[in-house]
Amino acid sequence: MTTALVTGATAGIGAEFARQLAASGHDLILVARDAARLEASAAALRATGVSVEVLATDLADRAGVATVAARVGDPDRPVDVLVNNAGFGTVTSLGDADTSEQERALDVMATAPLVLGAAAASAMKRRGAGQIITVASLSAWITHGGYSAVKAYAKVWSEGLSIELAGTGVTATALCPGWVRTEFHERAGLAATGIPGWAWVDAERCVRECLAHADAGRVLSLPTKRWKLAAFGLQHAPRALVYAIGRRMQGMRP
Repeated sequence: MTTALVTGATAGIGAEFARQLAASGHDLILVARDAARLEASAAALRATGVSVEVLATDLADRAGVATVAARVGDPDRPVDVLVNNAGFGTVTSLGDADTSEQERALDVMATAPLVLGAAAASAMKRRGAGQIITVASLSAWITHGGYSAVKAYAKVWSEGLSIELAGTGVTATALCPGWVRTEFHERAGLAATGIPGWAWVDAERCVRECLAHADAGRVLSLPTKRWKLAAFGLQHAPRALVYAIGRRMQGMRP
């Protein structure tokens, strides 16, 4: 049996990663803040026949990150797949005097993957095998406030890690989803009513294609042709157009 650790594992993309990894025979370690919801998720997954460990911790807290990193790097209980998924949408402006939400976003979606990824890479390299998947975003190609900034870090960090791991048997893949049907936007208080139906993708497809890309050693996972085309277009578009898209998306904030 192999073991996968998933952060932010009780909802949305993280919960779907847990389900699909369990279905393919991985034992699981689930990480999330809400202990009650974590136990409920674990119970449902145990019913499928896999072993499930839980770590109720807040990845905005460095002590909590250290606890998870110690588990990731435990040589006696190896973690074969790390999924850095925990995250949330930000609604405050970069110009707000109170930067606490933006700092928390950096802690959860940049610092935590950095620390956990380092622990995983070190342990996996010694074994000569492993996968590190980090959920970035298509937002990494645009300029939509702090969320784009932190997801751009996650994407580029994962790309850099993949280069360092080349030839070791360990891979790093950045999943860069666009609009996914989850509770993400509702929980963040983000308006998404103006997004056309064709732009949305189910979490099941998003995760299924990402896991296939990780198995193939892909550095970037852009499930669906529409997201690949969007990333290509944004990569090569004049910056003035990218900035205009960012300004238009400002209207999504409540």
